[in-house]
Amino acid sequence: MTTVSGDVAPSAVPGRRLADLVRARGAGADLAHEVDVVSRVLPFKVSAHALENLIDWDAAPDDPMYRLLFPHRDMLLPADFALVERSLGDPAALRAAVAEVRARLNPHPGDQLSRNVPKEQPGLQHKYAETVLVFPKQGQTCHSYCAYCFRWAQFIGDAELKLAVDGPDAMADYLRAHPEVTDVLITGGDPLIMKTDLLARYVDAALAVDHIRTIRIGTKALSFHPARVAVGPDAADLLRLAERVVAAGRHLAFMLHFSHPREMEPELTRTAIRLLGGTGAQLRSQAPVVRHVNDDPAIWSRMWTDQVNAGIHPYYMFVERDTGAQHYFGLPLERAHEVYRDAVSRVSGLARTARGPVMSAAPGKVVVDGPVKLPHGTAFALRFLQARDPSLVGRPFYAKWDPAAQWWDDLVPLDEHDRSFFEENT
Repeated sequence: MTTVSGDVAPSAVPGRRLADLVRARGAGADLAHEVDVVSRVLPFKVSAHALENLIDWDAAPDDPMYRLLFPHRDMLLPADFALVERSLGDPAALRAAVAEVRARLNPHPGDQLSRNVPKEQPGLQHKYAETVLVFPKQGQTCHSYCAYCFRWAQFIGDAELKLAVDGPDAMADYLRAHPEVTDVLITGGDPLIMKTDLLARYVDAALAVDHIRTIRIGTKALSFHPARVAVGPDAADLLRLAERVVAAGRHLAFMLHFSHPREMEPELTRTAIRLLGGTGAQLRSQAPVVRHVNDDPAIWSRMWTDQVNAGIHPYYMFVERDTGAQHYFGLPLERAHEVYRDAVSRVSGLARTARGPVMSAAPGKVVVDGPVKLPHGTAFALRFLQARDPSLVGRPFYAKWDPAAQWWDDLVPLDEHDRSFFEENT
């Protein structure tokens, strides 16, 4: 195993200090004020690596990485922005205003809390029979926060909205009680926030359960803090942990989140990708298609090609979930499909492993295969890649064509046959 020496601190700037940083970078007092207002509602944090290597400050606020990482006034509806702005001088009024606005932003979409969390083990999600999501309590933050994050409610300090399992023993007890589970996804936040010895406790607990064959680790650290993998004080231990899982005969996959090709350009990120891939772990990439950041087929085709060249398998292009600033980041399904179709047409077969556009909705993962002409008229062709009811997986069904539809809940069944795909799973 090859390692790189050195140490880079993951220092990050939290949301309410971002306004001062915007002023210092010369972006203007008005923009800094907007940053201050919006960051009272939605969580923001940015790493030193992202500040220095990913954002084109000369292009702010229209730079795509700025839009990814910094608040923008349009993330709140005009009336909500005004409500929070009026309350800035009054702490009690501000708390009430923030709570009111957050409640309107659908903090946990897709029935995450009501249907996915087992009653016997809060801190896990078990939506599909074979896969359990694990939220280690020590990993429920990130090096930077993506402004479109559908898990923003994890980061606002509300215990009733936060998922966090107490420790690896609680996770293992649940896994042993559910022999149908073959895959564990350690997620967050970002598990690579944790020191390796703590992450290893969760990994080893999963390895000790015989029917667990795959361990996935979801992370954006290679984009926002690549030193964690490449040169940090804990980097070599992480790589050895990955090698140990592979040597044990289990499938280890790092689910890497890259939203824009610029995130892969820094040499430190390239080094981190090479080192992590050298452990024998599989590297897969996923991200939503979002307005202002990557709603351009050329961005995705370049990103997927770069990823294949780096040894990363493109995995998912998601649809932005119906939470947070969806009105700001969301795209009509028609446009999301156009971006996916045009991007795929520009890449080789090795980059066409990305499925998309995919809605991770309450009934399952629904891929939008695009518009079709049927006797009933134009329709969306849809199918489940995953579903609460496994018998629905892979079966095509249709929704009425709606050029304004952005999410599953906006769709209407085309006819009586298709109605069952909607009614039985909502």
